[in-house]
Amino acid sequence: MKLRNLSSRRAFLAASGAGLLSACGKAAKVPIGLELYSVRDVLQQDLMGTVRAVARMGYEGVEFYSPYFQWTTEQSREVRSLLDELGIRCFSTHNSASALAPENIERAIELNRILGSEFIVVAGAGRVEGLDGWKQVAANLTAAAEKLKPTGMQAGYHNHKTEFVPLDGTMPMEVLAANTPREVVLQLDVGTCLEAGVDPVAWINRNPGRINSIHCKEWSRDPAVGFQALLGEGAAPWKEIFAAAEKTGGVKHYLVEQEGSRFSSMETAERCLAAIRELRG
Repeated sequence: MKLRNLSSRRAFLAASGAGLLSACGKAAKVPIGLELYSVRDVLQQDLMGTVRAVARMGYEGVEFYSPYFQWTTEQSREVRSLLDELGIRCFSTHNSASALAPENIERAIELNRILGSEFIVVAGAGRVEGLDGWKQVAANLTAAAEKLKPTGMQAGYHNHKTEFVPLDGTMPMEVLAANTPREVVLQLDVGTCLEAGVDPVAWINRNPGRINSIHCKEWSRDPAVGFQALLGEGAAPWKEIFAAAEKTGGVKHYLVEQEGSRFSSMETAERCLAAIRELRG
């Protein structure tokens, strides 16, 4: 009885605290990180120096992309030490589908645990045949999520345009959402969602609590610009996206991603951070 009362009291205090924060307008801001693929040209030359520079810009975290999987344990520890020194986090990692395959998942767990990553995200499923093929992708993600449960990490899937193009009237992303548990994060790439002609706000609202991570990538309807548009200069309705993500989507962090622009990669990253801060108010 005492334990139950204590639990109830904690729940009441937590709810009261959340309500107070909301009422006062002081709820914690969702942290903003950088998908390091955005600065891959300099990252490949100087990993540690680039991470330092990104932290100096004001980014609160990073997402490492697939080459991290080749790091040794010692290299991973050195990177984690740097992150701790800088006071930033590795929010997630961006992986090929093979990273969560049964023969590789223990390695993925080891590296992501060292880095402090919360989400191990698959970025593309490779060649998939039909809706049944996508159901198998969902089954693989479900198995990986079950394996990750004891670690406190979650499996995730990052969309490209392909996953939002209907097959026999159904989008592959709908198959993945319907056939995976809530523990599987549906990491939304805004730019490629828009490229496919899908409303990202509607997608977030149809999947409450599943959009824990968002790649803030811009897209322009001008074919001469496309993904080269800076954040805030394209078609994305950012304010509506942020509102839906924070009210319904369950977002835990935003990740700026840029595939290039009229500026250098580092200046692009800095400009996009300023833009996202302004858009969020």
